[in-house]
Amino acid sequence: MTLLLISIFFIFPVVAIAGYQHYKIVKHPAYDADKTLLNYEIIGAGENKLVLLHGLTGSLNYWKRNLESISKTHTLLLIDLLGFGDSPKPQSDYSLSVQLKALELVLQKEGFNDGKTIVAGHSMGAIISMALLEKHSNWLKAGIFIGIPVYQDADEFKKIMSSHSFVDRISTSRFSKYICMIHPIFMSRAFKPDNLTDDVYEDAKKHHWQSYYYSLTRIILKTDLYGIARKIRNTKVLFIHGAKDTTAPLKNAIDLSREFTNVKTVTSTGGDHQFFLKEAEFVWKTIQDFSVSDKKSQKTILNEY
Repeated sequence: MTLLLISIFFIFPVVAIAGYQHYKIVKHPAYDADKTLLNYEIIGAGENKLVLLHGLTGSLNYWKRNLESISKTHTLLLIDLLGFGDSPKPQSDYSLSVQLKALELVLQKEGFNDGKTIVAGHSMGAIISMALLEKHSNWLKAGIFIGIPVYQDADEFKKIMSSHSFVDRISTSRFSKYICMIHPIFMSRAFKPDNLTDDVYEDAKKHHWQSYYYSLTRIILKTDLYGIARKIRNTKVLFIHGAKDTTAPLKNAIDLSREFTNVKTVTSTGGDHQFFLKEAEFVWKTIQDFSVSDKKSQKTILNEY
């Protein structure tokens, strides 16, 4: 009897929170491709246009580090992806095509579809950037992929994540949908990963289970990156990656980069998957060098690798 009461004491609040989170999503309106406008900010007044897309559970605030130099040479369009940050969180399948459609409205509205724009993304944002570059090669002149996650299949992903932190393991397991429904319980400061800053971790709480679960399973794990790369193989691209990235292995990104003919690859020797948070100036300088270069990039693997 005592064991039963203890079980009820712990399980009931979890079920109640999960039920409430599910109820909130049911009450949200369905995604409207023609009217749903994402949250975004434009920073800087440089002559080079740069769109920045964050990763899974991220927000546009991810990029707000050491902006003094980059904002002088670039006009930055920072966007909260659909279902994340302060963007709308409608009922949706959060597929790659949905994210691209939502981004198109912003790029067209703000004139970042003029053929002179570079699109850059981190992690899932890098996948979406590559897909956007393929779909709108006439809008965009180049792509930058930071910490892009490349996996053979879901089994490889699960094997990689099995050695990560407790939060990473449960949030990427087969129970991730249900764990995400109760993320208000475990997303406390005690569970914050060491490689995330406080502000990034706080923004990671703004998603809901649909935007997280479907983005993970349908964009990160099912996008055919090699297929996309082959269609834009002559496009100018830059890969920036952490040599110690255990979430998105460097070798996999290197293998993907070889599909391109006009590519440069730069590595952060000590960087993990979130190396930008500690090395923003390094990333901005790399982007600036890439943006102003008029010479055709050669396939380059830096000595650091």
